[in-house]
Amino acid sequence: MINTVTVIGGSGFVGRSVVARLASEGRRVIVLCRNSERAKYLKPMGNVGQITIVAGNVLDEEVLGSVIGPADAVVNLIGILAEGRNQRFNQLQGELPGRIGALAKLNDVNSVVHLSAIGADDASPSLYAKSKAAGEIALANAYPDAVILRPSIVFGPRDDFFNRFASMAMLAPALPLPGGGKIKMQPVYVEDVVSAIMVGLEVTKGKRLKSPRGKLYELGGPDIYSFRQLMELVLLYIERRRFLLPIPFAALSCGALIAGMLPNPPITVDQVRLLKCDNVVGKEALKFSDLNINPTCADVVLPTYLDRYRPGGLFRS
Repeated sequence: MINTVTVIGGSGFVGRSVVARLASEGRRVIVLCRNSERAKYLKPMGNVGQITIVAGNVLDEEVLGSVIGPADAVVNLIGILAEGRNQRFNQLQGELPGRIGALAKLNDVNSVVHLSAIGADDASPSLYAKSKAAGEIALANAYPDAVILRPSIVFGPRDDFFNRFASMAMLAPALPLPGGGKIKMQPVYVEDVVSAIMVGLEVTKGKRLKSPRGKLYELGGPDIYSFRQLMELVLLYIERRRFLLPIPFAALSCGALIAGMLPNPPITVDQVRLLKCDNVVGKEALKFSDLNINPTCADVVLPTYLDRYRPGGLFRS
């Protein structure tokens, strides 16, 4: 029986939905995050005492052991898109998953689910993608039964992709198209990713095709879009007209080099490297169908939260 689930990095976009789903299914949830004050919004998702929030440095072995020790299952959601002063790809994405796996094995944890990303590749020119691949290998070596999930761009009401470009379109006369907007993406709904996590933990009731233990899945929605098509979708649902401006990767790299000097850069050189590769599910990869999950179309969900960016917002007549 899985009664207690530790969610590492549970205060973020995906973590919010994972905690809510676990709480609704009656599980006790331990959330490890950097700032417990900012994660207090998670508490009302469960009954009194059902959700415990622990603030601490995820790289601290003692802190990590204190949240994994009491758990029956562990979900690792730690990930960063850009490096900061105290946040490095190798530490958080390359080494941490292996340490989590080793502690889970030591404490006889029943199941571990790790959220990685499509494009994880130790031969990639991107440090982000390299570290994601290193983390997968480290986890598999430490805890062979771990379930690894690689989602494409995750969307939902609090995402940092569609909301960012919709917000940009409210002020800017144009939206950028990196490399002409030809790269392919397969946006995946956050609640579908959570469903995959539940199946990976083996806490979801219902018939499954095969045990997910020790397997790697790539998660993408039912539709593949070019970057240009995604920007067109944003403009359609916020009912605004904007130019779509193709930007060569060379120019984007120069801009990212300068932006990288800022404390919180809007784009980095490493992210430009990622944008040169398609972000879609591989033909031979295990996918949602292997988890008995039907993914949700972006067209169904996007209008439900992008409407606030329309002229007049939610209060227009």
